Amino acid sequence: MSILVYTESENGKFKKAALEVVSYAKAIADQMGTSVTAVAVNADNTESLGNYGASKVLSIKSDALDKFNAKKYAAAIAEASKQDGAKVVVLSSSADSKYLAPLLSVGLDAGYVSNVVAVPSNVSPFTVKRTAFTNKAFANTEITTDAKIVGLSNNSFGLVESGGSATVEDFSPSIPDSGVSVESVDKATDKVSIADAETVVSGGRGLKGPENWGMVEELAEVLGAATACSKPVSDLGWRPHSEHVGQTGKPVASNLYIAIGISGAIQHLAGINSSKVKVVINTDPEAPFFKAADYGVVGDAFEVVPKLIEKLKAFKAQNA
Repeated sequence: MSILVYTESENGKFKKAALEVVSYAKAIADQMGTSVTAVAVNADNTESLGNYGASKVLSIKSDALDKFNAKKYAAAIAEASKQDGAKVVVLSSSADSKYLAPLLSVGLDAGYVSNVVAVPSNVSPFTVKRTAFTNKAFANTEITTDAKIVGLSNNSFGLVESGGSATVEDFSPSIPDSGVSVESVDKATDKVSIADAETVVSGGRGLKGPENWGMVEELAEVLGAATACSKPVSDLGWRPHSEHVGQTGKPVASNLYIAIGISGAIQHLAGINSSKVKVVINTDPEAPFFKAADYGVVGDAFEVVPKLIEKLKAFKAQNA
């Protein structure tokens, strides 16, 4: 009985979330005295998963799975789980994994718990800690089904290298027909994605207009960060909706979240509350964001941010 992990990849390369779920699964496997089996779809360098704790990799190479389809992927993972005798399946909290999780849950007759932030406090009964009420509280949830699916909250466990090795086996599951097809995927290739970013630099209406977004992008470039924005900014058309973070946008669980000119409406805070360190730059000392931030700068972003960029560039030059 192993722990099964679905490892997401893009253009053949594993995402950071894939390495995190393998690290997390290894921690559960150590608790239960078993091993980790990873499922990789059209991915390269699959043996590298051994460094994060996988003992075996089931490598699927299929044109039918070239573009993500929840029904097809769920069927493939379910078949892998049954073949391997896995009783625990670990997924990330990406949009794709949250889409396929309910289908996989039905296919395996398994209980599914999302937004998990820690290894099980108990494996008998199987009890996990998850966020609740838009990250305002935690709940200890017991999964009572024989098969169990755990959705790990992004950036909650981290990457843990174990220095192990993995055997790679070709796996050819039965792929069902689906009534949904993906015609094309249009995606920016020159930017860090919000989902994978360690650092996110976000701007709000305090920047006064899209013509001032250059400094947000420059700061993000210096930090190797993703750019994001508040809902009003995307609603006004200053930035694309793909950059909108918050309760009604994309959730953010970065190590560092920098908010520039964002007041901190409750919906925005709910979506970024899982970030480990939050920094706010705002002219209004009464802005709600200051109550949620770890560090706050009361000042004009048009003065503070250029100086911050200058200092960061100087620091990088000294340490190059």
